[in-house]
Amino acid sequence: MDVKQVLFMSKGDGEHSYAQNSAGMQKVAFLTKPTIANTVDSLLEEDFFPCKLLNAVDLGCASGPSTVTFMSTVIESVQKKCAHSNCSPPEFQFYLNDLPGNDFNTLFKSLSNFSQSYESLSCFIMGAPGSFHGRLFPKNCVHLAHSSYSVHWLSQVPNLTSEKGFPLNKGRIYISENSPSVVKEAYLAQFRADFSTFLKFRGEEMIDNGRLMLVLNGRKDKDFANRDGYFVWEKLGEAIADLVSEGFVEEEKLDTLNVPYYTASSEEVRDITNEEGSFKIEHLEIMEIDRTLPDEDPQSRGRKLATHARSFTGSVISHHLGEEIMDKLYGEKLPIIIGDDLAKHRRKGVNIIVVLKKHVP
Repeated sequence: MDVKQVLFMSKGDGEHSYAQNSAGMQKVAFLTKPTIANTVDSLLEEDFFPCKLLNAVDLGCASGPSTVTFMSTVIESVQKKCAHSNCSPPEFQFYLNDLPGNDFNTLFKSLSNFSQSYESLSCFIMGAPGSFHGRLFPKNCVHLAHSSYSVHWLSQVPNLTSEKGFPLNKGRIYISENSPSVVKEAYLAQFRADFSTFLKFRGEEMIDNGRLMLVLNGRKDKDFANRDGYFVWEKLGEAIADLVSEGFVEEEKLDTLNVPYYTASSEEVRDITNEEGSFKIEHLEIMEIDRTLPDEDPQSRGRKLATHARSFTGSVISHHLGEEIMDKLYGEKLPIIIGDDLAKHRRKGVNIIVVLKKHVP
């Protein structure tokens, strides 16, 4: 699987699109607004401010409304600082980054109201297609970088085949509590390599004392005993296994499907950051969000979560299993499996929020 070619959030603005099914991501964006504001305030205490130009980047922007929340929070925080300091606001240059397959058309169409809201400012917005696992920008030019729900995507699926060619994670599409330890170690090794590379390149692109804020889907525990971190992948794997048992999907296709995704622990994020050395941690916290709403019917919630899951997992799954099973998988099987689970358990999404400051040599 060539992740750079395969991975993208569902396009357009239709029923199954990411733009229409990213309410959960927007909730995360709203809840992290104070952290974005605090990060900007901290950044503007550095010697470069006041400045004529502020370069900000949203890495893995997709096509939902979260990017607007990020940009508006940055602008309003800078305006507040400038009013307090009695100085003119800088020009703003926002770079919106994602893989080339991202639906940049839908994203930029959605920004018309944003542009009108800040038309009195010098604010420029540019698409920046490319993988953040490589260099994206010139050296020492980015003041602020942000990424929400992107860095947990890996550059490639780890090697999960034995020397004799047997699948090491047979019957599963991600780590589960029943996966062999070699599977967990392979996923961690891939995340360690990818996250280290990500930090290295961001360190080259950012100015001294620049800030990097990340929001990752993660887990609370050091091991994988708590299913909240990989809840969607586990249920999606169960739904695919049902289709295998019913003859809609070949067993080999399930056994060879492993997703390029890793739900890290906060300890892993901290350790890798400290080892790589380009940044120091300014803030780190875990934020949990209920996957169910008060008094909401579990089956109704199951249908919503299945549609949401399709919007961000669909490109990978359809590439491997075929487009013809998507409606049955996400429209019939997965809603019931998720709904039945939510009727028995209270599930939470685990988010790791980290603010990093670039080291000065």
